[in-house]
Amino acid sequence: MSHSVFLTGATGFVGGATLKRLVAENCTVVAALRNGSKLLEGNVKTVHVDSFDGATSWKECLGGVDVVIHAAARVHVMNDTEAAPLAAFRKINVEGTLNLARHSVKAGVRRFIFISSIKVNGEGTPAGVAYTPEDIPAPADPYGVSKMEAEQGLRELAAETGMEVVIIRPVLVYGPGVKANFRSMMNWLDKGIPLPFGAIHNNRSLVALDNLVDLIITCISHPAAANQTFLVSDGEDLSTTQLLRKMASALGRPARLLPVPSWVLRGAAALLGRKSLSNRLCGSLQVDISKTRSLLGWLPPVSAEDALKATAQNFQESKKQ
Repeated sequence: MSHSVFLTGATGFVGGATLKRLVAENCTVVAALRNGSKLLEGNVKTVHVDSFDGATSWKECLGGVDVVIHAAARVHVMNDTEAAPLAAFRKINVEGTLNLARHSVKAGVRRFIFISSIKVNGEGTPAGVAYTPEDIPAPADPYGVSKMEAEQGLRELAAETGMEVVIIRPVLVYGPGVKANFRSMMNWLDKGIPLPFGAIHNNRSLVALDNLVDLIITCISHPAAANQTFLVSDGEDLSTTQLLRKMASALGRPARLLPVPSWVLRGAAALLGRKSLSNRLCGSLQVDISKTRSLLGWLPPVSAEDALKATAQNFQESKKQ
């Protein structure tokens, strides 16, 4: 593979892993960074900008680029302190994305790959029912709304200009270096803290970082990816209880899981004002990746078990540093 790729979000969890894979694939990479940020990856040209919004000028950055991978975003946060969160998300995720896309059109970029979110589909599915790319979007928070609006604008731009757009909606991404709730979960298990999650019979789709990056790389050149929307997961759904047991095993720790019924957990979470957290722990969210498999001939190259082992190993190594 030899492509000239412009990558945003190169210091992030997904963008950083994508950058390493692009370098390994001998792509020529230009990485966009916020002022003050640095890359550890060598042999990569970098450009620094003050912001990723509708006023950013990209015209000096995209010459000779044939593919843009847009992974930068204002990400979902649990307790947003913005007075107008939707406006804050729109500034970066909608205006910033469409501004970059319009500059890409002017520069003659062939394909624009947008890392969106399953939150465009919604927040959860009934057990045994999976989201598909063709479902009517039903975002439930400002972050999901902003990603949906960015997708809509990109499709309109593709129809008007002929630049190919590829949209990828990941579910929860985990892997070496994962932060936030997933890392907290590993901390609890590593310390042997008893957890009340031993009787949760939901189904959650997850995606290993290596699997997501592999799909992104596939979409750089696959002809069938043009102007398509793809969902991505490991292809093997887990309940919260199963995930905790597998993660504990990967960490070499016993899973001390108490069989508290999910309705009790939901009730307690509601009283504590943590309903959204209980929905993620107790509710289902499944995705159907059959379109991704059939249209691209793509299969997740890494099993969930191996990805969890790699995540656990990285977590244990990070504790020694």
